[in-house]
Amino acid sequence: MDLGSHSTLNDHLQKTGIPSGSQEKVSVLDSGPEMAEPQSVVDPVAKSNLSVKAPEFYPPGYNQNFNQNFTDSSFEDRCDGYLTLAEYVQDFLNHLTAQPGCFETEIEQFAETLNGWVIADEALQELVELIYQQATSVPNFSYMGARLCNYLSHHLTISPQSGNFRQLLLQRCRTEYENRDEATKGDETTRKQFHAFVLFLAELYLNLEIKGTKGQVTRAEILQEGLRELLNALFSNPVDSNLICAVKLLKLTGSVLEDAWKEKGKNDMEEIIQRIENIVLDANCSRDVKHMLLKLVELRSSNWGRVHGTTPHAEATPENDPNYFMNEPTFYTSDGVPFTAADPDYQEKYQELLEREDLFPYYEENGAELSGPGELYFDEIDDEMDPEIEEAFEKFCLESEHKRKQ
Repeated sequence: MDLGSHSTLNDHLQKTGIPSGSQEKVSVLDSGPEMAEPQSVVDPVAKSNLSVKAPEFYPPGYNQNFNQNFTDSSFEDRCDGYLTLAEYVQDFLNHLTAQPGCFETEIEQFAETLNGWVIADEALQELVELIYQQATSVPNFSYMGARLCNYLSHHLTISPQSGNFRQLLLQRCRTEYENRDEATKGDETTRKQFHAFVLFLAELYLNLEIKGTKGQVTRAEILQEGLRELLNALFSNPVDSNLICAVKLLKLTGSVLEDAWKEKGKNDMEEIIQRIENIVLDANCSRDVKHMLLKLVELRSSNWGRVHGTTPHAEATPENDPNYFMNEPTFYTSDGVPFTAADPDYQEKYQELLEREDLFPYYEENGAELSGPGELYFDEIDDEMDPEIEEAFEKFCLESEHKRKQ
């Protein structure tokens, strides 16, 4: 080794904190053809203030791997003292929002964990509020939130004097329900929050199962009457946003509500349709909203788009009932292709949808970015086209098809 390389080595040792006169041997990596003879390596003794007993650190916003956490057999190991009930539940709700396909595989472990944690009235109240807020503030989570509520209503063991999970959930919904008249006349923000509640209650009506005295499964009849009154409130103040919410509610639950009313010999749906027709004639709503209302009347006249002669609800499965997935939410891929839970690639496509919303945030007309991809969820007019635009689009499609065949 020449003097130059010796000087370089000394500089390197000084930078790494090893004195040039140290007897410790260091391996020198040389990329040249004349590799020095391998020498043993002795690591310098490092001093550290770190402790193996220090609590685990999780940066803000960090999402744990729930697939691993919920298969861990030890409750103490999962929580380890660093999570509160609110944080644990909120993490799971966010996880379900991002990966709805994990519901079936992870809900049982989630419920078991809650049974070991939720042992007081206050904790149960907090759990109900967390789920309610997620279901009414996160776009497209109302359906998943209703499924979650149904599962917990049957599997949570705590039943204090103040009420079990389902009773507290319905009490929370009643608070919003009693303010329906004021909410439909409120400002834009108030109405938007109320509309989110209405659609969540509709999902609860479809998904919340009540076991009768003879073991039969029925829907919560109190929600059926509640939805009827909510429709009355929306129609009583027929501004565009209220009418759009009413249309979405009836598209989601109209067939089920009408069947239930007919079984009781009631003609509530006839009254609702008559009221819609009067609104189309008299109300000062926009042309697009009137078109939506007429399309809804048309849908109802076709028996809500259902196939006749299907399997009874109690025996229905995806294989034997073509209407099985009819009331499930419909999403669209980046190519505009619709998909629901009936699609075998549902989870993959839904994840793609979420990622696309994260990459392309919505903007208001003045260019200000909204707080999240769901801000326009209840503001959108509808997926129906204006009649003139629809006619022009059909003409364009016919011309394109004709040119393609030439």
